[in-house]
Amino acid sequence: MDRQLICELVRKRLETQASGQLLHNQLYLALRQAILDEQLQGGDQLPSTRQLSQELGVGRNTVVRAYEQLLMEGYLEGRQGSGSYVSETLSGRETFSAQKRLIGTRREGLSRRGNQIASHATSSTIQRGAFIPGVPDTDLFPFATWKRLVMRHMSRDKGRLLDYSGSGYGPLKSAIAEYLGVSRLMSCQPQQILILNGSHQALDLCARMLCDSGDRAWIEEPGYWGARNVLRAAGLETVPIALDEGGMAPQPADWLHPPRLIYVSPSSQYPTGTVLSLERRLALLEGADSTGAWIIEDDYDNEQHYDNRTVASLFGLSRKQRVIYLGTFSKVMFPGLRLSYMVLPEDLANAFQIGNSELYRGGRLIEQAALAEFIAEGHFSAHIRRMRQVYRERRDVLQAAMTHHLGDAVSASGGHAGLQLLYHFREPVDDAMVATHALAQGLVVRPLSMYYQGREARRNGMNLGYGGVPVERIETAVPLLARVVEERLRAARGLASRPA
Repeated sequence: MDRQLICELVRKRLETQASGQLLHNQLYLALRQAILDEQLQGGDQLPSTRQLSQELGVGRNTVVRAYEQLLMEGYLEGRQGSGSYVSETLSGRETFSAQKRLIGTRREGLSRRGNQIASHATSSTIQRGAFIPGVPDTDLFPFATWKRLVMRHMSRDKGRLLDYSGSGYGPLKSAIAEYLGVSRLMSCQPQQILILNGSHQALDLCARMLCDSGDRAWIEEPGYWGARNVLRAAGLETVPIALDEGGMAPQPADWLHPPRLIYVSPSSQYPTGTVLSLERRLALLEGADSTGAWIIEDDYDNEQHYDNRTVASLFGLSRKQRVIYLGTFSKVMFPGLRLSYMVLPEDLANAFQIGNSELYRGGRLIEQAALAEFIAEGHFSAHIRRMRQVYRERRDVLQAAMTHHLGDAVSASGGHAGLQLLYHFREPVDDAMVATHALAQGLVVRPLSMYYQGREARRNGMNLGYGGVPVERIETAVPLLARVVEERLRAARGLASRPA
């Protein structure tokens, strides 16, 4: 087939695809399906990456990534000095039928839960650059110090630190309890603390130890998609509870069908940055006490706050111990550390320790021992203080640049804590299309609409992370993003002005 015709074929296929996937994945899927449908035959030469990127109006790297995936999977073959061709080994109807059966079987072979997990996947393979939300700057982490502490325990204590652990390394739990007493005004004992491999594991453990299949879990709307997906995968019915300026706002009618779990991020709601008001905190605690619900308090980024006040934790306010507190080191140190912790009511601590050992096993004691010393020697607090200044500057630069380039086309929320800012569009615009076009410019934007479970209440906007983006990159990336937003706004206005 002529390469110009291939460009047109791919363009038409992209126009009919859903926009939820990353752009290079959409292109990969469009090309793969054209091959499987025999619209592209064995031996057909594909357009060069430069030609296809120009014809589609996308970045060349987007095309390169799609081609590389197809080459790796055997759909394409490269010929030295000649380009990329549809693999000759795929010629023939029998081979294509077998490929289609294989793909279908994989999908049909999943359980209902597996299909749900796969179909609702929202995590991104891209975890660096402008504007990934919630990602710290790992380049500024003191890895030399961290390596020294890890190697110290690798050589000195490796015998006892290579075993499974029940609830975590004792000195680390003591250090966390002391740290929370100072930073969060929480009174807890080390035996109430359980060390885990990330907040998702913590949520899964809560769901399995406290709930039965079909139980209700309230989640914030909009809210963290990861929590929603984990709770759903554990068999819970997730019920979205809308937010207002005071945070999660359950209505009297909601309490008529009380949940088993209430998932909330009160100190800095994700993604809006809203702080749960004291009135709402007390009301949630009262509701949990009277209905037997458990509150999961996700304090995922409280270390990164930019004013002189720190909001008291729900855990510290709960007199009847109905709150489970989640904390993580991934946002402060580096995501690949995968160490989090939960602080449990005294009556739950022993059962959760048993559950964790039975379901997941504990481990990573060498990293836990190194982290205990990292905290004890003052490196943890020093890193927080240093990064707080860095992130505050980046937040301010992002806010100023967005105001300069987009003016009142967008409005921001949040910013008192965390590593991201949420921008709302003042006019109706497809935020998924904004994200798709931004990706073609090398920018990762999380559309606000993806944080909603229900369709009725969805608002459009952009969640922009600044934690891992140096100031100079923010200053060059915002003009590119602004052009994308302006183009989509003009397109939306054009559609709105057409006669019915």
